[in-house]
Amino acid sequence: MALKIRLTRGGAKKRPFYRIVVAEATSPRDGRFIERLGLYNPMLPKDHPERVKLVEDRIRHWLGVGAKPTDRVARFLGEAGLGPKPEVPNQTKQHLPKAKAQERLKEQAAAAETAEA
Repeated sequence: MALKIRLTRGGAKKRPFYRIVVAEATSPRDGRFIERLGLYNPMLPKDHPERVKLVEDRIRHWLGVGAKPTDRVARFLGEAGLGPKPEVPNQTKQHLPKAKAQERLKEQAAAAETAEA
């Protein structure tokens, strides 16, 4: 029985509200869970104290038992000081120019260097 500390979605359409719960890894996202461990309201500003609420002693208990947090919950726990804060990798390369544009930029830089010399 693998346990996950994860988010379950609630709220209305376009107005999300999440509960932080511990559940079996095979149960559906909004399905059966074992215990509620906190709340997350993304509609509040980032510096608002009630944006993320955690029950710290129960989270420590479930982490000690072997529950694994999901990536988003691991960030919440890292900010609260309950675990290491994971790095968020930049998975997309959409902000970079395409290959031919990069080649042209390299050629222009090389031409500028030769012009200076």
